[in-house]
Amino acid sequence: MSGKIHNFALSFVLSSLLSTAALAQAATPASDAPAPNPTTGPRIAIVNIQDAIMATNEGKKDFDAIQKRFEPKQAELKTLSDEVENMKKQLQANGDKLNEEARSTQVRTLETKQKSFQRSLEDAQNEFQQANQEIVNRIGQKMMAVLEKYAKTNGYAVVLDASNPQTPVLCCQSADITKELVEAYNTESPTTAPAAPATKPAATRPAGTGTAPATRPAAGGATTPKKPQ
Repeated sequence: MSGKIHNFALSFVLSSLLSTAALAQAATPASDAPAPNPTTGPRIAIVNIQDAIMATNEGKKDFDAIQKRFEPKQAELKTLSDEVENMKKQLQANGDKLNEEARSTQVRTLETKQKSFQRSLEDAQNEFQQANQEIVNRIGQKMMAVLEKYAKTNGYAVVLDASNPQTPVLCCQSADITKELVEAYNTESPTTAPAAPATKPAATRPAGTGTAPATRPAAGGATTPKKPQ
């Protein structure tokens, strides 16, 4: 897959839930929560919520659909980028052969083309980010409920989100339950995973365009969803 989309400005924060909060105890009365083993203390786990959201069957299906939806726009941006680059090369090659008026005209045309391309690129990126945010919001809200249930069932008193910079996990001997959370989510929200795509040549990113829009969000590029009310 071509270059990853970065800088998602998603509005969900998990630190209040996945830092030092006790998931099982916060969700249920203390009498219903699994008692910690007095010899080992409370069970602690880590999870990467961003990876988990993308690894669910529902997430794979929805992110793949968005990528296909934006493929025409990505092709359009590639064409515009090529036009801009060709105009630059022509100006560099022939600029000294033109009179001042002709050269000024080509420079203005190039600047107009560049501004138009940049606006189209920014609009496509914003639209793509919003579409991805909607998926993360929707799946993330349901995943938090699954995580809370999983933590209670398996006796985890604390779960830290390894993908959230506000709750950094620098070194931890605790269990990583990301895979188990994905499996639990797929059970709670059955969705058929998309078929694996046939191998394709990597798409060329438009020169000088920054990041192309039609890519799946990178791990670590989004904040995590907050606990559903």
